[in-house]
Amino acid sequence: MAAEAMGLRERKKIQTELRIYRTAVELFLEKSFEAVSVQEIADAAEVSKMTVFNYFGTKEDLVFRPIEEHFSDAARAVRDRAPGESAVAAVRRQFLELIENRDPSIGLHVEPFGRRIRHLVMRTPVLRERAYLSSEKGARELADVLTDETGDPVLALIAAATLTAARNALVEDHHRRLDAGESVDAVTADATTRATQAFDLVEHGLANYAHKPTTPQAT
Repeated sequence: MAAEAMGLRERKKIQTELRIYRTAVELFLEKSFEAVSVQEIADAAEVSKMTVFNYFGTKEDLVFRPIEEHFSDAARAVRDRAPGESAVAAVRRQFLELIENRDPSIGLHVEPFGRRIRHLVMRTPVLRERAYLSSEKGARELADVLTDETGDPVLALIAAATLTAARNALVEDHHRRLDAGESVDAVTADATTRATQAFDLVEHGLANYAHKPTTPQAT
């Protein structure tokens, strides 16, 4: 009975957190992040202002808390990879799995709520700055994992920055195409090929990238 009661309490907590989150995002989208107060969110979600802060420590957390863990995806992929698997292979494998699952974190979910959050972030300076800092934190976390393994912090940071840039560029391309009117199905159709090309470029380096042909000498 106690276990069942605890399960019910946990479910209610999750439902309350989700209601507050979705209420806040809808209000931000309707009026702007700056124009909405925490009290207004609490009233609309039918909870107290203190309850909002109990679930979400800051107003910015109302946007980022549910999605911020994804900034550490690459670090988790590398940290948890199998023996014999390279860092590039681990990040590529994880990204291809996200494509296969049409994960909202990379913009490929058919339900548009995640893309609406991205639009909110991109048009709100304080949220855009938070997203930038969170991305940098994720890259640093990946660099720390690689430093612990290799003992070379400089090359680890270069590798982490390159892998992070590749992931970010692919996600940005998904959103760019969707914003231009392409369907999720159309973007997903060649997302695997594009991701494979991107991580192959990282894996094999830039030695042969954009190699300018020698101009023939005039005779």
